[in-house]
Amino acid sequence: MNKILVSGSLAYDYVMNFPDSFKKHIMPDQLHILNVCFMIDRLDKGWGGTAGNIAYNFKLLGQNPEILSAVGKDGQEYLDHFVENEISIKNIIKDDGQFTSSAHITTDADDNQITAFYNGPLELGLNQNIYDLKDDYKLAIISPTQKEVMIKHLKESKEKGLETVFDPGQQITALTEIDLKKMLDQSDFLIGNDYEIKLIQEKTGWDMEKMLENKKAVITTLGSKGSIISTPDGKMIEVGTCSPQSVDDPTGAGDAYRAGFFTGYLQGFDFKLCGQMGATASVYAIENYGTQAHKYTKEEFLDRYESAFNEKIVLVS
Repeated sequence: MNKILVSGSLAYDYVMNFPDSFKKHIMPDQLHILNVCFMIDRLDKGWGGTAGNIAYNFKLLGQNPEILSAVGKDGQEYLDHFVENEISIKNIIKDDGQFTSSAHITTDADDNQITAFYNGPLELGLNQNIYDLKDDYKLAIISPTQKEVMIKHLKESKEKGLETVFDPGQQITALTEIDLKKMLDQSDFLIGNDYEIKLIQEKTGWDMEKMLENKKAVITTLGSKGSIISTPDGKMIEVGTCSPQSVDDPTGAGDAYRAGFFTGYLQGFDFKLCGQMGATASVYAIENYGTQAHKYTKEEFLDRYESAFNEKIVLVS
C-alpha cells in the first residue's frame, strides 16, 4: 500500500446554514460600511481542515495517509477521532498553549459560502521536517495551511523525491507572485477550482500552457459541472459528475475529490478515470452535513462508481 503524506490544516468546523441568499442582504454600493448579520437556522460542529478531510477520505478508500499538522489544547477529541478511524497521528503536533484552529463556515441557499478561519497552532508545522520522516512515501499533497508551512513542506517534499500536489486553495491570496511561481515549479500536479486557477493565472501572469511546464496535470474542479484535467500535450479531459441523492452540504466535497482522484492515480488509472473517482468520492461529502460525517465501504464506492459511469473498476490495496 502506498503511503501518502498530507500537509495542511486541522480545524474544528462550525458549519452554519443561511436559508436565504447572501446577495439579497449585501448592498454593493454600501460595501465601505458593511454591517451584515445572517440569521442562521442550523449550526453543526465537526471535524475539518484540509489535511483532516483529505486524509479521512483517503482512508475510506483503503489508502494509508499520514498527516502533518497541529492541534491545540482542545484537540484531543480530534486525535481520538483519527485513532478511531485508524488514521495515524504520529506526525500531528499537540500544543497545549492555544486552541485548535477553527473554521466558521456559512452557506446560503445558492451554495455560496463565507468563511472565517482562525489559524491557531498551524505555524508549528515549521518545526516538522519532511527530510526526517522515515517512512517511504509515494505522494505528498500540500494543501492550505499557514503559508510558510506550505512553502517549506512543498520544497522539502520535492527535494526528497516525492511526487508533489500543490493545492493552494484559500491561501492563494496570501502567497506572493514569487511564492506561487516557485511552488508551481516544484509541483507535479496543481489542483483548484475554476476561480482559484484563474486567480493563480492573474497573480503569476502565466497561462495554462506555462503552468503545465514540468507538470503531469492541472486539475480544475467545476462544482456541479464536473472537472477538467489539462495535460502538457494539450489535452483537456472533461469529467462528469456522480449525481447526489441529496445536497445537504457542499463543504468538503473538493477535499473528497482530491482523495478519490489521487487514489486512482496511485492505482495507475488514466486521468479521466481518476477524475471520475474524484467525482464519486465527492458526492458522499455533499450528501452529508459536515466534512467527515460520511462513511462507505470500498465495495459501496465501487458500486456507486459503476452506477454513475457505467464501467467497473478494481482497487488494489
